[in-house]
Amino acid sequence: MDLHGGSNQKWLVEDQGNDTSHLVNVATGKVLDTADCSTADGADLRQWSWLNNNCQQWHRTPRPDPHQPQPRGTIRTVRRLIGRALTAVLAVLALILTATPAHTAVPASPAVTFTNPIAERRADPQIYKHTDGYCYFTATVPEYDRVVLRRATTLQGLATAPETTIWTKHASGVMGSHIWAPEIHYIDGKWYVYFAAGSTGDVWAIRMYVLETDAANPLTGTWTEKGQITTTWESFSLDATTFVVNGVRYLAWAQHNPSEDNNTSLFIARMANPWTISGTPVEISQPTLSWETIGYKVNEGPAVVQHGGKVFLTYSASATDANYCLGMLAASASSDLLDAASWSKSQTPVFKSDASTSQYGPGHNSFTVSEDGKSDILVYPTAVTRTSPATR
Repeated sequence: MDLHGGSNQKWLVEDQGNDTSHLVNVATGKVLDTADCSTADGADLRQWSWLNNNCQQWHRTPRPDPHQPQPRGTIRTVRRLIGRALTAVLAVLALILTATPAHTAVPASPAVTFTNPIAERRADPQIYKHTDGYCYFTATVPEYDRVVLRRATTLQGLATAPETTIWTKHASGVMGSHIWAPEIHYIDGKWYVYFAAGSTGDVWAIRMYVLETDAANPLTGTWTEKGQITTTWESFSLDATTFVVNGVRYLAWAQHNPSEDNNTSLFIARMANPWTISGTPVEISQPTLSWETIGYKVNEGPAVVQHGGKVFLTYSASATDANYCLGMLAASASSDLLDAASWSKSQTPVFKSDASTSQYGPGHNSFTVSEDGKSDILVYPTAVTRTSPATR
């Protein structure tokens, strides 16, 4: 393309410290990125949303002419825009994960302002937008004793929608305590809820379980227990989520690997059916970075969104206080997702506490889409103080 001086050909250089910078496109606000983090000669360059990884960091040489104006930094502007978008429980994720211009992007939804919080005294929130025109919401309740659902035709409407208990913990034995992190999914004509639970005999014997109903409306259906999701080890496991890439359904979850000195790592496997994995699970991340190991050594709460031929998997790290934050893995959708080498990890959190908005510990998020289906939405919990657990 010829040089024409338009804003889409102008870049601002922002110093990141450690002798590195990133380049921000004036027209789009996106940064210069090396495709797939390639180190090969002739590697493709592209603009991409800011992920704060090595693919987007550059060394630069100062201008030799001191009379030429130095580039004005824009990271404060970019971060301020992202911060404003993400201070709500729901926010347009397209600001941080939009596909590259190599693919024709679907126009984003008109700007929408959400009145937050969407739900009080709820943690681990998930919203599923179904083809019936309803948005379905579930989350952990503070009593840890049941699975709840609500639905509305708009995301904002979930704030006032009535809530229904669809399942209650067992009086004794397994699934008798610590009912955590439910997720609802519609698969092959049936509804499924994934959740974690402990036992009355050992409340910390946390395992993953599945419920099923064939009712059109899951709030009124009869739910059947499909049992525990069996994995490699009989160990602490939770936060199951399921997604499809190129026609293949996967399960991702967090589990303690007995051979590792940590609390939980992240795993992925193909699914034989909605309550059974197939093959050998693959570990794709463990908590090794400093921000992943504050209080506890944790990678948990995987959540998936796909854009521009890539699969992004966010996860939560560290203890569930103000240090609880989101990290992110990324892989090409055409790669072998069961090969740990296909996944690259952001070296810094992609979302964390913000004292200026009194939002702390925004861990265990989920993703949904806007009512018109054009924009991705980030759903996350926060606490109102540095030491309290997430309650909204």
